[in-house]
Amino acid sequence: MATNRVPDASRASPQAVASPLTRAAIFLIVAVNADAASRVAVRSLCKELVALLRAVSFRDLEANLSCVVGVGSDAWDRIFGNPRPLELHPFRALQAGSRHAVSTPGDLLFHIRAGRMDLCFELATHIMARLNGAVTPIDEVHGFKYFDDRDLMGFVDGTENPSGEAAVDATTIGEEDHSFIGGSYVIVQKYLHDLAKWNSLHTEAQEQIIGRTKLSDIELDDVVKPTFAHNALTKIVEDGNEVKILRHNMPFGNAAQGEFGTYFIGYARSPRPIEQMLSNMFIGQPEGNYDRLLDFSRAVTGTLFFVPSATFLENIVADQSPADTPSAPFAEAAERSHDGSLGIGSLKGYPSHE
Repeated sequence: MATNRVPDASRASPQAVASPLTRAAIFLIVAVNADAASRVAVRSLCKELVALLRAVSFRDLEANLSCVVGVGSDAWDRIFGNPRPLELHPFRALQAGSRHAVSTPGDLLFHIRAGRMDLCFELATHIMARLNGAVTPIDEVHGFKYFDDRDLMGFVDGTENPSGEAAVDATTIGEEDHSFIGGSYVIVQKYLHDLAKWNSLHTEAQEQIIGRTKLSDIELDDVVKPTFAHNALTKIVEDGNEVKILRHNMPFGNAAQGEFGTYFIGYARSPRPIEQMLSNMFIGQPEGNYDRLLDFSRAVTGTLFFVPSATFLENIVADQSPADTPSAPFAEAAERSHDGSLGIGSLKGYPSHE
């Protein structure tokens, strides 16, 4: 039987994680059914996703349709087996008082985005048709661009995102996990906002909570910015350098039901910086100095996924099960690096796991 292997893991190409922000997005999370046929269907879809994406995107190449697929911790073992990404684990819930970063289930994430919602919807429809009978839907959120990249609370979202090579470096695994070079981690959370309560605050109070001016999107000076400001607590510094993540947040809502929210989606080469940000927000830094934005917003979902490289997906053998062969396309190449040791280096700003 053929194996899922390519000659050199270092040549792996990432999925479209670092693509620019778009006007529309669909966030689709599903659970994979327990039978073997379902696992085969998922592996087949992952392998064919590039071709499926190409067919749908050809209708409007300027719309920049893309799709990133992520795999949850439990699903990885059932679908791909060993080896597994070094830092893949279930989302770690956090709670302090009334503030709760909940952990919710999810085996697969499809992050679909484009300049047009109809293309996103068309691709999501084809994905679900291919997975018919193999998965159970958990959550689907349709995000939209709100004016000049603002959230529904009126502030610009994603100002500090890295771009270009900096975005690739912030989100793409390197030699620290040689079997999964080109991969990423992504954490998603769905936040619901109490806009009536938020809008009862005067603008200056809102700016103190966010840490930026509302109209001009200028960061407040450290002299006047509170230590509990959102952008103060979500700034992670290691060895004097800020550790960046890439946010692709989108507003969503249902006006008739009074639902107003932000879908947080953060990509990074390790889940640790995002987990530290969330700890700072919900527990506080120091403890008790929490993000006051949480007095107006609550997280109703929370899931961690691993995003394998595009090369990994393209080299999947659809009809193999985890018992048949090691999961990673790079398993053979990754057994030993050139110096004869395991190819695990350090993540910039973080110690290696050894």
